[in-house]
Amino acid sequence: MNNAQIVARFELLADLLEFTGANSFRVRAYRNAARTIQGLSQQISDILADKSQKLTDLEGIGKDLADKCQVLVETGQLPQLEEMQKKIPQSVLAMMRIPGLGPKKAAVIYNELKVSTLEELKQACEEKRVRELKGFGAKTEQTILSGIDLAATAEQRTYWAKADRLVQRLKEHLSDVEGIKQLQFAGSYRRGKETVGDIDILVTAKSPDTAMDRLNEFPELSEVIARGDTKMSIRLDNNMQVDLRVVPEESYGAALVYFTGSKEHNVKIRGIAKQHGMKINEYGVFRVEKDGSEQYVAGKTEEDVYKALDLPWFPPELRENRDELKLAEKGLPKLITVEDIVGDMHMHTNATDGKNTLEEMINAAIDKGYQYIAITDHSKRVSMANGLDEERLLAQWKEIDKLKKKFDGKILILKGLECDILEKGGMDMPDKVLEQGEWIIASVHYGQNQSNQQITDRIIGALENPNICIVAHPTGRLINRREAYDVDLDAVFQCAKENNKFVELNANPMRLDLNDIHCHAAQQRGIPIGISSDAHNIEGLEVMRYGIIQARRAGLTKEDVVNTRPWKKIHSLLGR
Repeated sequence: MNNAQIVARFELLADLLEFTGANSFRVRAYRNAARTIQGLSQQISDILADKSQKLTDLEGIGKDLADKCQVLVETGQLPQLEEMQKKIPQSVLAMMRIPGLGPKKAAVIYNELKVSTLEELKQACEEKRVRELKGFGAKTEQTILSGIDLAATAEQRTYWAKADRLVQRLKEHLSDVEGIKQLQFAGSYRRGKETVGDIDILVTAKSPDTAMDRLNEFPELSEVIARGDTKMSIRLDNNMQVDLRVVPEESYGAALVYFTGSKEHNVKIRGIAKQHGMKINEYGVFRVEKDGSEQYVAGKTEEDVYKALDLPWFPPELRENRDELKLAEKGLPKLITVEDIVGDMHMHTNATDGKNTLEEMINAAIDKGYQYIAITDHSKRVSMANGLDEERLLAQWKEIDKLKKKFDGKILILKGLECDILEKGGMDMPDKVLEQGEWIIASVHYGQNQSNQQITDRIIGALENPNICIVAHPTGRLINRREAYDVDLDAVFQCAKENNKFVELNANPMRLDLNDIHCHAAQQRGIPIGISSDAHNIEGLEVMRYGIIQARRAGLTKEDVVNTRPWKKIHSLLGR
């Protein structure tokens, strides 16, 4: 059993324990262990086989969890998990993903109403049976109803970042097959969508059976759904479907265009082909003769396919039938890359809810080659994160001033803060303090159910404050977990423009906020966008790439993003 499978089982066990109301420390122990194992470069099985190493040396892995890892590696099973799965249908876990419901209330619904699926829960709400439960009411019932669709989506689609880890394991598994000549992952994964429903793999191979036989040996395979002459579909342990297609070399590019999508982009391309007297499908581009016969024109590569239609090759992230064809008329933009980023301006330390020290975060940023970073711990309103009060903040800034000298010539460290916008409006720190900082972020963490006018006014008020530089995760959404709060982004963008302020694209894969549509809207208004990791540990700095993919989907270039510039240039752009 590999690390990914162990992680999946620990995460599932944590979910089930939380649902049954188990001790929160036990639940957290499994989640922390899963997080540790997920970040390992070495397999747990290899550590167990090496007498010079101990699992208990890993952070968050005690003797009990180490023993469970050993049982999983040796048997592929975990008795405690299997026992719980017999008692609780896995379908009930979807109820825990409904915003505002939580494990305790989900357990009450399951035990009292014998409801175990989202469909049954929806029916119970519509029949007004949920409001009769103790601790519930009409308002809770309505909240559940409005959140069921979000929970259903979460069941069907996973974060791109999580899908990417699976793709890397599949790529490694298939890459050493001698008969496979070309291999590419297509679909919504290749287009960089925020969530992915299934995985599409296209290959050219000497023998289709060779490729399919190898996929059949993938350690995370749960069942083979279907297998034909050139296509195979499997389901994995995590319930995700993987489709493998073996295509002829002369059709590989055409198939890649077709199965990458989007459907809307492909429809538009087919229309253009028709205007050229051609036909395009997954097998190639064909010229349609007057007698109805078809002559193969192109299909071996994507570039050949688009060239046959007098079109440039479109980066997969742009293939959504928005304005990519209009952009092509004047030349496609050079989309931003990870290498363009020279600084990260949103991160947390162990002074609040981060894991690593100030110096550890600085050294990790130096290792990434950054020119500058901003240390932006939470303000005091975020009490659950041990937010900084005035005294602690100024002490941290004094320490940063000392570190600036120590790291001079290696990296610039900016005195920053993620300052909450209070529910009544105004900032969570006096202006006399904020004006001493160099990079002040404004954010909304509380009062997210307020009216559109209230939330919009709060954010606009923050942007009008001369000490604020940028508004973080401007819509507050959590993908598959929480809808965006009701905010007038047009008004926010207008205010940012008028006050020379920036808006953030938070690269955390659970946020990706602003989304691609909103990023494009900000770009069109000429508002610089800051792409930030919002890292809470040194590993968290690596999520920057997810923000870059989102930015590429928005059509952003290096010039549209603020932290591709030197700090002096950023400072000159600010309306402080």
